[in-house]
This record gives sequence, C-alpha cells and structure tokens, in this order.
Amino acid sequence: MRPAFAAVLLLTSFLAGCDQDMANQPRYDPLEESSQFSDGMSARTPVAGTVARDADPSPVPQAIPVPVTIDLLQRGRERFDIFCAPCHGRSGDGSGVIVRHGFPAPPSYHRDALRQAPDRHLYDVITNGYGAMYAYAARVPPADRWAIVAYIRALQYSRNAPVAALPPELRTRLQAEGSQ
Repeated sequence: MRPAFAAVLLLTSFLAGCDQDMANQPRYDPLEESSQFSDGMSARTPVAGTVARDADPSPVPQAIPVPVTIDLLQRGRERFDIFCAPCHGRSGDGSGVIVRHGFPAPPSYHRDALRQAPDRHLYDVITNGYGAMYAYAARVPPADRWAIVAYIRALQYSRNAPVAALPPELRTRLQAEGSQ
C-alpha cells in the first residue's frame, strides 16, 4: 500500500503545479483604462528626464565635425548614391528615378536656400526627415550622415564655384569655351 500512496501523492503534487494562474496573469493593453491608478489609465508617463535606450545624448555639432578629406567625400558619395540619389538624383538636382515614376520631385540642393542652409540643417533633415522624406536615423549612422552632408556641399560647390577660385589654366579654358 505504501508504494500506491507515494504514487498518488506524487501525482497530486504534479497536478497542483499545473495551475494556470501564472500563465493567465492579468495584463493591460496599451492605453487601456485601469482602476489601479488615480488617473484611471494603465499606461504610466515616463519619469521626467527619461532617455530612450538607443538615444545618443551627445550634442550634435552645427557644422561638419571632422576634416573634409577625399576619403570622407568618397564615403559620402557612396552613401548619397545609395540613400539620396533615388529621389534627389546623382547630381542633387531633384530628378531622381522616383520622379520618373510619378512621385513629386524633391528640392534641388542647388537652390539658394539649401546652399545657404547650415550643415546642421541638412544633417537634421537626413536624421528626422522633412515633408515627404522619411527619417534615415535608423538606416544611416551619424558619421555617414556627416559624410553625406560633406558630399552635398561638394555637389553644391561644383555648380557654384567662384571663377576667381579656379586655377588660371581652367579660367582661360572656361573663357575660351564661353566665347565660342
């Protein structure tokens, strides 16, 4: 009789452990009402000063924070061709492939307003999006965003370089071509 009693006791202890109260705990859906708190809401407001886990709390500079080198411009061109050129075009004039498919044209980087905009503005637009453009913060790391800004500045300069800044042989060639 003792082995049968031990088996019944063991079976009873296993069945007691199968209670579904732990699996079926009460929970709230987002923004569901609750009587637990005085404001009647189940969702709690984050504590003042709370920072998102993936947020970068370092300050963002107003200008390109690294020296503009050939390597930086090449990286910027590579990233620009991947992320920006489909809409803005490879020359930055707003005639990317999406425009040929019926989407509205984005602004040209060669407009006065964008040539005179601070570097930080271009960086912020890449980061947060603007108008129909969506944010690239999750797709483009900060260093690559600055590389893209440097490349955009190079594109802008390529169409608006002062003639006086050109080497003498290029100025002579430009004047010869202009008189033809």
